[in-house]
Formats: sequence, C-alpha cells, structure tokens
Amino acid sequence: MIEKLKMQTPNITEQNMEQIATLFPNVMTETQDEQGNIQKAIDFDLLKQSLSSALVDDADERYRLDWPGKKAALLKANTPITKTLRPCRKDSVNFDSTENVYIEGDNFEVLKILQESYLGKIKMIYIDPPYNTGKDFIYKDNFSAKKADYEEELGTTDEEDNKLFKNTDTNGRFHSDWLSMMYERLVVARDLLKEDGVIFISIDDNEVHNLREICDEVFGEGNLRGTIIWQHSVQPKGYSGTFSIHHNYIYCYTKSELFQLNNLPRTEEHNKNYSNPDNDPNGKWRSGDVRNALYRPNLIFNIETPSGKIISPPEKGWRWSRETILEKISTGEIKFSDDETRIIRKIYLKNLDGRTPETLLLATEAGSTRDAANEIKKIFDDNQPFDTPKPTKLLRHLCTLSGISSDDVILDFFSGSATTAHAVMQFNGEDNGNRKFIMVQLPEATDEKSEAYKAGYKTIVELGKERIRRAGKKIVEDNQDKEGIDKLDIGFRVYKTDSSNMKEVYYHPEQLTQDDIFSLESNIKEGREPDDLLTQVILDLGLELNLPIEQKEMHGNNVFIVQTNALVACFDDNINIKIIDEIAKLKPFKVVFKDASFAASKDRINLEERFKRLSPETLITVI
Repeated sequence: MIEKLKMQTPNITEQNMEQIATLFPNVMTETQDEQGNIQKAIDFDLLKQSLSSALVDDADERYRLDWPGKKAALLKANTPITKTLRPCRKDSVNFDSTENVYIEGDNFEVLKILQESYLGKIKMIYIDPPYNTGKDFIYKDNFSAKKADYEEELGTTDEEDNKLFKNTDTNGRFHSDWLSMMYERLVVARDLLKEDGVIFISIDDNEVHNLREICDEVFGEGNLRGTIIWQHSVQPKGYSGTFSIHHNYIYCYTKSELFQLNNLPRTEEHNKNYSNPDNDPNGKWRSGDVRNALYRPNLIFNIETPSGKIISPPEKGWRWSRETILEKISTGEIKFSDDETRIIRKIYLKNLDGRTPETLLLATEAGSTRDAANEIKKIFDDNQPFDTPKPTKLLRHLCTLSGISSDDVILDFFSGSATTAHAVMQFNGEDNGNRKFIMVQLPEATDEKSEAYKAGYKTIVELGKERIRRAGKKIVEDNQDKEGIDKLDIGFRVYKTDSSNMKEVYYHPEQLTQDDIFSLESNIKEGREPDDLLTQVILDLGLELNLPIEQKEMHGNNVFIVQTNALVACFDDNINIKIIDEIAKLKPFKVVFKDASFAASKDRINLEERFKRLSPETLITVI
C-alpha cells in the first residue's frame, strides 16, 4: 500500500498522550475543540491521583520555578510545525561530500525540524545563549535580534505580524520572556541528545540562578554533573567601585546516568610533583594520604615498623584494613619514613589515567576572550569582526570532557561566531577523526558601525560561514605535512528555514473547494526545486542531513539516491515507467514519488505490483 508523507514535525503531545493511555487508560477522556470537534484528552485530576499514594487536593503551592508564559512555552515545544529546510548549494563548501551542517534560521524552529532525524543522536551540545543583560536585545516572538534592526515603538509588529518589544530591565516580563525562550528550546534539545549525551551552557551572573532551575526541571537535578567557573579574562578592568568580573559559568547537564565524564590529558606541568628518589622499579611517584575521611572503628589500629617502633593510627582510622596495609608494605606501595614515625603511600604516575577535571577552569588551560580575539584576527587578516567570541581551546576542553568519539555529532544552536565548528575541525585535524558539527544561527543583522558590517558582512550568519571557510583552509595549511590531512572534512552544507514545500491544502484537504479542484495542478508550491523536496522528505523520514546523495539519470528521469539505498526519490512530473524496475533492483528501504507523477490509477497499481515482485520490503510513499 502506498503511504502519504505527513511533511511536518512530529506531534509530541499526541505521542505523549498515547504513552499515558498505555499506562493509565482510565484517565483518557474526550473534549470539544474550538470548532466543536471531538478530540482525545486527559483527565489530569485522575492522572494526578493515579500517580499519588495519598489523596490529591487542589493546593497549588509546590516547589518549582514558575513564570508567566511557562505553560505556553511547553505547549509550543510540543506542538508540530510545518516549516522545513531548503538547501543552499552556493553558500556551501563541498556540499555533496561533507558531513557538516550549517543552518540559517530561528533555532527553535530548527530544533523542531531536526527532532525526528536527530532524535537521540547528538553526543554533545554547546550553547552560548543571550545572557539577558538588558542591553541591545529585543525579542521577536521570543527570538533575539539586534536593537538597531527595530526602532519602532513598543507594541509594533513586523512583516509576519509578530509582536516586537524591547527586553530591557524596565520590561515587566524581563526575566519571564528570557526564561520562556530558553525553556522551550531546552525541552526540544534534550530529546536530541544520546542517552550518554551531555550539554554545556555558558551563562553569566544575570540569569545563572534561573537557568539552573529550568535545567534542573528539563534534565533532572540529578543530571547536573558540575558548574564550571571559566576564567575568561586575566586583565584588570580598572576601579569603578564594583568587582572586576573575570569569569563566566558553564553548566554541565547530562541526558542520563550513562554519561561518563572523561579525564583530561596530563602534561609535564601536572607531572612535575612526581619523582623517584628511592629508585622504585614502578617509576615516578608522589606521596598520598593514608588517613580515612570518615570514622571507622575497625580501621583504628597500631602499625609496627621494621625496628619495632609503633605508629599510632590517625583520629578517624587508616584508609585500609590491617591486611591490606601489610600487603602494600610488602609490595613497596607503602613505605616508612626515614625516622619510622609515619607511613607514606606511593601514588604511581604510570597508574594514572589522565587527570580528574576540575570545576575551576583557568584561562591558561581553556583560553580567554583575548585569545579568542587573537584567533579571529589571524583568520580575518588582523581584523576582529566578532565582539565576544569564545576561544577554540575552551570548546576543545569541553569536547575532551565529553569523551566524544571520532564519529560523534556536536550541535550548537546559538552558533554566533562558529567557534564550535572551528574547534571540531581542529580536533579532527589532530587525530584524523570524523566528528560532525551542526551549527544553527538566526540571521541577525550586524551593527552598521561594526567592523563586520564595514567588511561587507551584513548578518551574523555570513560572518559565521566565512569563519568556517577560512578556519578550515588554515587548519589544512598548518598541517599540510600531516598524513591524512587531505581527507579532513572542512566543508559544510548550508540549509535555510522556510515554509513547507507543500501548499496548505496538503495539510488541510477539507479546505479545498470545488473551484480549487479544477484550478489546482499541484500540491507543491511554485518555485520549489527537487533539491528542496528531497530535503523535506529526508527530514520527514527521519534521515540525517549529512548522508551522501547521488543523482542519476534513468530513462530521462532525474533520480536521487541517498546513502546507497536508504532512500530513492524521483520528483519528475512525467515518470518513465521503465525506471520502476531499475529502482526496484537497488532494493531501497524507501522510495518516494510525487503524487502527481502518476496520472492514471493503472500506473499506481503497476508501481505497487512491480515493487511487490522485485523488492517487496521497500516502503513506497508519495508527496
């Protein structure tokens, strides 16, 4: 049977209701919508009682973070949209071969669009969102943009009739609007993480407390692995009667307990306290503690030295039992001091698997904003088009903590200066890895007074894409003698958000009148190319955007082949029926055609019959 693609993002509310109905069928009921149509619903009073071992009352007081707009943000996160992505080959680098992706558009919409294709597939997310400082940011339907773009008064609307307002600290919803913007994005982003995935979020003092609470709710407070304090600057900022701030915060939350924090590599600086004064055959060592942290009466005992002296136990006892200590003395792991007044534990350098990460991250290890500025200058001919970039050393450090493998995907949906993409390419250049990045950035206009604007970059996305182009070339140039550097993926596919390729009648056929039936030639919008249709089909079928795409001509028709035989598609108006057998021989998992490609019902019947005989496992769909 031929299926029809829905061509919209998944309805998370319906999926959640189905799961609840499986567990608690008694809470399912029916209500009427605004048009009087009957629809499924949940009796939330019954659901609350089903989840409680005590009588549930109507008290609203509870421990949680609330703000005006929270429920609306959650509803928005769960509501499907019909937006899609359109490929932009002219802005891309190595479009056909690259596995990296750069997406221009509203990052909430992009997260929704990616929901099926990247569900549970992202190893690491890093974001550096607006800090809600009350300066130069307004919110356009909860999305930030430069103040200079919108000089209209409070309450005006843009060309899409979205309400615009300046989010200054005089706004009564100053914190609420920022919280809603972050909450709805994090709710969707969490689903994209792998079960052992991790998200790092940069923030400053303005919203650090609120961000902690919404992350606790979205990811679970037990999944907070740490709050990193990053020293972003080392230069004094002069005396102004306030503290000179030299740090930001980076929250580290995981999807589940399956995440393993990776140790950091050791350097000579970290090994300088290790030596081998007694020529121990096990190599360099340093002394360690033999005391117990908690009081254990069974670990309180005297130790006799070779000469018969007695060493009394510490106040809370020894770290190990008598038998274990005697064994460690016999192997040389524990030795006596020269005057036999204490015992010394040896921690061998050879036994250390890296070093334990610390929450205090100094600029010497992770770079500073000055380092970031210098990196940009080297790439942009001694100019600094970005105001506040992050250093690649910081992102490289977070990648190491994440333990990302050579094939993992890293997502940054507040891409900005594209530091994350730069760092991923550098990492791959070091070990010949194939880590892939997905960058998402709203095309905000650059300030007309900025260096970026003067250099010809009218939007942040133009600047970000150019940085990736230049950084990739420089990485290859700097490592031209390294084996395998010619295979380094320094390309990226550019996509832009847009309305669906399908006309409204595709989603709401009941709105079609008899006059429309005679005038309607296609359910696909004018001006949409086969590349556009293929991208929307790839997303709708839950395939990833970085899969290899091959185009072939078969009997005069243009055919797309995605990842060998994962998907075969043809969107020509007049399909030569001979291509059916040729496509079927590929044994594709899925095939997609345009509904209008089969003018006669006999052609459809023939299509199904040919696939039943030649490739019965193939799923046939139409748009």
